Amino acid sequence: MLRIQKLLQQAFSRSSGALASGKPLVSKKRRLLLVLLALFHLSGLLSSLDALMSSRTAQGSIAWIVSLNTFPYVAVPAYWIFGRSRFQGYIISRQATEHELVSKHQLKASGVEQYILQSTRERGSLQAVEQLAKMPFLRGNAAELLIDGEATFDSIFAGIAAAQHYLLIQFYIVRDDELGQRLQQALIDKAQQGVAVYFLYDEIGSYRLSQAYLRQLTAAGVAVRPFHSTKGPGNRFQLNFRNHRKIVISDGQHGWLGGLNVGNEYLGQDPRYGNWRDTHLKLTGPAVLALQLSFVEDWFWSADTVPALHWQAEAAATDDIPVLILPSGPADRFETASLLIQHALHSARERIWIASPYFVPDEGTLAALKLAALRGVDVRILIPEQTDNLLVTQAAYAFIGPLLDAGVKIYRYQQGFLHAKSFLVDERLAAIGTVNLDNRSFRLNFEITALLLDEAFTRQLEQQFLVDFSQSRQMSLSELALRPWWLRAVSRAAHLMAPVL
Repeated sequence: MLRIQKLLQQAFSRSSGALASGKPLVSKKRRLLLVLLALFHLSGLLSSLDALMSSRTAQGSIAWIVSLNTFPYVAVPAYWIFGRSRFQGYIISRQATEHELVSKHQLKASGVEQYILQSTRERGSLQAVEQLAKMPFLRGNAAELLIDGEATFDSIFAGIAAAQHYLLIQFYIVRDDELGQRLQQALIDKAQQGVAVYFLYDEIGSYRLSQAYLRQLTAAGVAVRPFHSTKGPGNRFQLNFRNHRKIVISDGQHGWLGGLNVGNEYLGQDPRYGNWRDTHLKLTGPAVLALQLSFVEDWFWSADTVPALHWQAEAAATDDIPVLILPSGPADRFETASLLIQHALHSARERIWIASPYFVPDEGTLAALKLAALRGVDVRILIPEQTDNLLVTQAAYAFIGPLLDAGVKIYRYQQGFLHAKSFLVDERLAAIGTVNLDNRSFRLNFEITALLLDEAFTRQLEQQFLVDFSQSRQMSLSELALRPWWLRAVSRAAHLMAPVL
């Protein structure tokens, strides 16, 4: 605003001379500049009102309001690209999808009712999670824990080869490298065999994916769609929402989800990252229909169609594990992913162990971590020594001290890059999915998590955690005290950017 006032004063001071000489009061260029400046500041004011009413955190609202009104020339475009926290178009699409599923596929009559977990003792503390998912825990499932890339993709490719009716493929990142081409050929082969193949990718995460790769899939009969976060007239500049889900489904009976995308680095073949430590999950049974429902919602948003799929629930031949599938994202009524983590922390009585490659949690999660540790819960956080994001690495140091002081144990993985997203609570609850402990996963990304109520499976995940802890170093308050003041200042500055990291 001061800049506008200065320009107006300059224009006024020159007007007397202009009147005497008969020249125009203000040149056309200067008038145009004044109009543009006024429009930017007006846009900043209006945008700040939108931020006031729609931002999900007080810190986010204040940051946007200040920047939009003091420096609107950069802040206004940035706000309309990165500042929105609700994906309104997807909300409308989800409502339409639900109507399509009820009328066309009769999901309510699919037989899942007979698999609903009835035990009030087991479900009691997890009622809030079921409310968030709008789906109960379903029994009759088998689960296989998949550690790292080779085991995961061997399982996925075996599932693809065995598919007889259809395949649903969804990844955040797909590379056009050896692993990506292997996936491409496997899908082409199945399409040529008459299997219906649906391939959904995030156009931001997979921005390097070549058009030739996609054309070859389409030519073979694969239905290919980008997630299209910019779809619709009100979303043209909407680059902040990403579909971070990784889902593979075969015939509605077998499903895979977890941390692994499609690329050579996920097999540990990229020298920048070295060993790639990740966790994935294979499910068989009624819970796969809930996983399938998440895919169909995303596909409907992208393609405006609902695929003809199998919706009859079938129990696995072995095991009877209760599983709940919890999708989360910026179209939810609540901040589902953040509430899930906070609920797990508040529910824990003996321990909660969490693995995440990115660790910039919100205030609610930080408070829940401290409270859990203070009441005697064994709280352990497993993160990589170095992430692929320098700001994230530095921002974590801004709040690690108070967590350590409260009794939270933080381990930094030393044997390559830790990318697993999992947690376990006490002796019975385990979770594997795509959610990171950061603002992007909590509020901006479409994510998915599987929660399993089973002691045997929890013990398997526990053993992997113990292996990972043995290959990590535990942080201490003394090492934080040795950090130079300028590096501590960098960490505090990086932490200010937590809402957009």
